[in-house]
Amino acid sequence: MDLGLRKRVALVTGASRGLGYATAFRLAEEGAHVALCARNEKPLQEAAQRIAEATQAEVLAVPCDVTEPEALEGFLDAALANWGRVDILVTNAGGPPPGQFDTLNQEQWEQAANLTLFPVVRAIRQVLPVMRSAQWGRILNITSIAVKQPVQDLLLSNAMRSAVVGLAKTLADEVAADGVTVNNIAPGYFNTERLQQLMKARAEKAGISQQEQQDIYARNVPLGRIGDPMEFADFAAFLCSERAAYITGATFQIDGGLYRGMT
Repeated sequence: MDLGLRKRVALVTGASRGLGYATAFRLAEEGAHVALCARNEKPLQEAAQRIAEATQAEVLAVPCDVTEPEALEGFLDAALANWGRVDILVTNAGGPPPGQFDTLNQEQWEQAANLTLFPVVRAIRQVLPVMRSAQWGRILNITSIAVKQPVQDLLLSNAMRSAVVGLAKTLADEVAADGVTVNNIAPGYFNTERLQQLMKARAEKAGISQQEQQDIYARNVPLGRIGDPMEFADFAAFLCSERAAYITGATFQIDGGLYRGMT
């Protein structure tokens, strides 16, 4: 299937590793020009080089901490300066630290909002006029299964990622007439650095090995395994494509059946 992504301009935040990297790779593989950002320059440049060499796509890497408004604006401006337009925005960032209500202070709540919610707002605000002018755009937010099935001990992530879904659902209605779609993907367990960190913390708390903890995670998934990030990226690329023109305001879980709800 031709996804119609050739020479589209895609921006992906948090793209040096994990689901962000996999998504950027797949978009480039489909022929899109891809701009990616992350906080640490060395792994970011290495990621960009791997994508460019493997796909022959045009790739722009801009070091950027999405919690810093000026840095995020600079990343988006760099893509506009390089290609003259933005067709696709994929928002992604690391999740807030674990914690329960009684252990989290006000500063941690504010930091979580500045990591998980506000960068999405700022990025959309900057690219949306360009998309509206072109009468075509795809906004895709990488969230978490937590927006459908809250994860124990991840109160900050549960709350902030749900706020992103509320934003997307409302915005989708406002921009539909402009040819812009807004969707979310809620991943379950994928083999990423973030998941490895969470499994390590839970393994230490339970007094078991990290491999034992990973086996517990896998047993909870009906398909019986942790997902490969490229499996996530396949669907992400579809939602960013011409083929997904009639899909907006939706949140899709990709989780091997982990989510048990009906809706």
